[in-house]
Amino acid sequence: MTFTRPVAVLVLVAVAALTPLLGPAAALHGTGEAAAPGDGGTALLRTVLFAALCIPVGELFVNRLARSLPGAEISHPCTPRSWSPFAAAAGFVAALGLASIVATGNLVPDDPADIDIGGLYASRDGTLALLEVNAFLVAALCAVSRRPATQIWPLAAVVVAEALRAHPATEHSPLTGSGLTLVHLTCAALWVGGLLHALRTLRLRTGAQGAALLGRYARVAVALFAAITASGVWSSLRRMPPETILEQLTATAYGRVLLAKVLLVAVAAALAVRARRRLRRAADPLTAVAPAWAEVVALGLAVALSGLLTALPVPIRW
Repeated sequence: MTFTRPVAVLVLVAVAALTPLLGPAAALHGTGEAAAPGDGGTALLRTVLFAALCIPVGELFVNRLARSLPGAEISHPCTPRSWSPFAAAAGFVAALGLASIVATGNLVPDDPADIDIGGLYASRDGTLALLEVNAFLVAALCAVSRRPATQIWPLAAVVVAEALRAHPATEHSPLTGSGLTLVHLTCAALWVGGLLHALRTLRLRTGAQGAALLGRYARVAVALFAAITASGVWSSLRRMPPETILEQLTATAYGRVLLAKVLLVAVAAALAVRARRRLRRAADPLTAVAPAWAEVVALGLAVALSGLLTALPVPIRW
């Protein structure tokens, strides 16, 4: 068991890394669409950024749920070691890499001299990229401070910056698109990061209190899933009109990856339902942990596909 678990983790990390790196070529095959320069690297950096956002948001969310449990006493032995400082550091590196790409005109720089740092201040994308770099830096400092909960503010800034970046001013109704992305990304970070931290916490909290924590998370997760589904469907219909969506799901790279992501989220939802049934009906409610960990794996791959989506050409021209 001690050997199998690290190997499984390494395999999952490798798959999550290869998905954005090799995904663009596979998704674009036969579509006639042109690949953007360095799309694999961009997708990988965006995946790391999304994961770095999920981890601290989930920790803050679940720790708050744990404190609200009847008779809960938060102490160091009952709280797993925070991954937020490491996540913020990874997010900072990823945001810095993405900013360097923006600073070279959305091209992968071949030489540090190609990076125009000053030019970042002159464009909307550059300003948003700098905002994300600074926000992750501040989040890292907050995570190691005496008040780690204050990192919620720089993390919120990252979510807002991502929502604005995904919908340029030239798009039709960009504020609507940004609002949908804001809801989608926030709820996804709470779902993915929250489930991961809840399961880590259950290793230290067993019995009734552990089951109560997982049950409370599961009730909130239902609302999160509903919001993710609604915002995701609306966003997809804005980019792929109903009369063309079935064709574009198989004929465009964006549609193919979106379809794969939808299927993964559906698998995660099915695993969540199974975990919730065990939580309610099983003699030992903590048997729900097994399908919940499988749900984490499915959601992790969905995060990788989300990073890949950002590097692919949008199938509609505004």
